[in-house]
Amino acid sequence: MSGEVLINLTPMETRVAVVENGVLQEAFIERSRRRGIVGNIYKGKVVRVLPGMQAAFVDIGLEKAAFIHVNEVVAPNASIDEHTTISHLLQEGQTLVVQVTKDPIASKGARLTTHLSVPSRYLVYMPDSPHTGVSQRIEDEGERERLKTLIEASQAAMHDEAPGGVIIRTAAEGVGQEELATDMHFLLRLWRKVDERRHSATPPALLYDDLPLFIRTLRDVMRADIERVRIDSRENYAKLKEFAKEFMPDVESCIEYYPGERPLFDLYSVEDEIQKALGRKVQLKSGGYLVIDQTEAMTTIDVNTGGYVGHRNLEETIFKTNLEAATAIARQLRLRNLGGIIIIDFIDMEELEHQRQVLRVLEKALERDHAKNKLTGVTELGLVQVTRKRTRESLEQTLCEPCLTCQGRGTLKTPETVCYEIFREILREERAYSPETYMVLASQGVVDRLLDEESTAVADLEAFIGKTIRFQVEAHYSQEQYDIVLM
Repeated sequence: MSGEVLINLTPMETRVAVVENGVLQEAFIERSRRRGIVGNIYKGKVVRVLPGMQAAFVDIGLEKAAFIHVNEVVAPNASIDEHTTISHLLQEGQTLVVQVTKDPIASKGARLTTHLSVPSRYLVYMPDSPHTGVSQRIEDEGERERLKTLIEASQAAMHDEAPGGVIIRTAAEGVGQEELATDMHFLLRLWRKVDERRHSATPPALLYDDLPLFIRTLRDVMRADIERVRIDSRENYAKLKEFAKEFMPDVESCIEYYPGERPLFDLYSVEDEIQKALGRKVQLKSGGYLVIDQTEAMTTIDVNTGGYVGHRNLEETIFKTNLEAATAIARQLRLRNLGGIIIIDFIDMEELEHQRQVLRVLEKALERDHAKNKLTGVTELGLVQVTRKRTRESLEQTLCEPCLTCQGRGTLKTPETVCYEIFREILREERAYSPETYMVLASQGVVDRLLDEESTAVADLEAFIGKTIRFQVEAHYSQEQYDIVLM
């Protein structure tokens, strides 16, 4: 499997696409006016303590106060019992050093923690924790022990310079002592600077700003199967090469400047794939399709056979559709950055072995996801539940906003419904004011309905109230919008 990273930079936004075998798998978009802040460390001030929610709001200098739960305030290894309350730990006006774990999303402020950490290519340094761990994605026990031994040796060599703990990242698999020691020295220098600011800054203040998206991508996304990184900004190409030369020399040769006249995101039809990812319906190659509905609480995914009729029997048709859907769903979760609870309604399968195979395919496809996720088995209702860690806005939330016409419902009242609302409103106005004439202002579709299919009802209403009703088209009115003018 060959991979490629495309980085498109403009003064307004940074866009990153991860492509595998010519197919878009992930897209990251960050706009200069609304840059992601996950990983940033702030010195803030507690503005409100909520004992009933075991949480507090902290001013870190953003438009909305950020939120921190009691579990994120106490030390990582400390136990919380019914007597431990947020009021015992925090008071209004108190200064607090915190790190952002989740970007502000919709009407919700950022989520915070006091369990601070700073990442590098191979390690995550935790200054306030004694724990040393290895990424769960490194499954080989021998490799896990080797890495632990190397990092403990590095810490011991630094004596008291490296208090705290370390998590060894997936990218460290196979690397040697020198690379880990270099990363450790870098993180310690970085933390000393943050610590100096922590003692001198006046809240609210930014103590540590994570790398910009195009460099962060190189640090977090690069894998052995990614053969090339293309960037279309000459200035930032130089910055990317400089960063790689210092911290990731093994990938420096993969970075290329793209000077082509054809837009970078037109390669591999990335622009088209992003547009498709904003729709509800996802077509499968077999003829089946997915329907994806994203709500605030959860995302539901429905699998349908569509135009796929199979070749042998119904069970085989359903099984093959579900297998294809499992792989497509894992890709859509990454591409759309869907987080929280995801409910998947696969087509009902009679054979238990088919259910197990579909779940195995889905689980295998989810292993490539950089976000933490958890998959359950098939429930009594035939549904599959997935939880995926949400740290930033989904693709839809980044690029779209609720429809002003339907207020984000996704549906509109029919002209017939609006006509009957108008009739009821006229009757209410008649009882209250009894004017000589009524002028109805509405959209073209509603007026056409009133003058055509509802003309008999209009005549009956005029006879009932003994008044004339006139109509006027307002081109800028939505289908649901109307006004009644008394004359």
